[in-house]
Amino acid sequence: MLASAFILGLLGSLHCVGMCGPIAFMLPVDHSNALKKIIQISIYHLGRLLAYGIIGLLFGFIGKGLYLFGYQQQLSIGIGIAMILFIIVPKKIKNNYTVSGPIYRLISKIKSALGKSIKSKTSDTFLTIGFLNGFLPCGLVYMAVFAAMAPGNSLSGGLYMVLFGLGTIPLMTTVIYFTQFLKGSARQHIQKLIPVFVVIIGLLFVMRGLGLGIPYLSPAPSNEVMTHTINCH
Repeated sequence: MLASAFILGLLGSLHCVGMCGPIAFMLPVDHSNALKKIIQISIYHLGRLLAYGIIGLLFGFIGKGLYLFGYQQQLSIGIGIAMILFIIVPKKIKNNYTVSGPIYRLISKIKSALGKSIKSKTSDTFLTIGFLNGFLPCGLVYMAVFAAMAPGNSLSGGLYMVLFGLGTIPLMTTVIYFTQFLKGSARQHIQKLIPVFVVIIGLLFVMRGLGLGIPYLSPAPSNEVMTHTINCH
C-alpha cells in the first residue's frame, strides 16, 4: 500500500502542475546560479513534504483510533469507496456539497501568506512557500489523506503522505525548469490515467478491508486488536 502512495503522487503530479504550477513558476529562484537554484527548489520541496508529513501524522492518528476500536477493515473499505466515488460522481454534484465558511477563510489566509512569501527573498522563503503550498486544498491530496488513515497508526500515515509528496517532485521540478513541458496530447493522455489509477487504489483498499485471505492483496483479518483488548481487561 505504501508503494501506491509514490505512484499516486507520480501519476497525479500532472494535476499538481495544474493546481500548484503557478506557484512553482513564481518561485523567486536564482536563475544566474545553477547550484543555488537547485538548493532553493529542494528547500521548497522539503517544505511541501513537511506539510504532507504533518497532515499524514494527524490523519494516521485518527485512523489509529478507529483501528483500536476494531474498525480497521470497515475503515479500509470506506476509504476505498470514498476514493472511487470521488472519481465517478459528476463534478456538478460534488460542487453542491463543497465546504465553505471557516475553511475558505483559512485558505484565504494561506494564499495571502503565500503571496507575501513569494515576494520575499529571505533564507526561509522557499521552505515557507513549500510548507504553505502543502496545505492548499487539492482533490489528489484528499485521496492520499484518505489512504493515509488506513494503516492504523500515525507514523505510517505520515510516511504515506511523504511518499506521495516524493512522487510529485520529479514533474514539479521539471516544470520549474521547462514551463512548456508536457503540453498537448501527451499531457492529456497521462491525465486520463489519474482517475483510473485512483479507482484501482480504491478497489485495493476495499479488497484489503474484505479480508479474503489473499496474501498481500487481501490478507485475512488479524486478531491482534481483539487479543490486545482482552489482555487490557
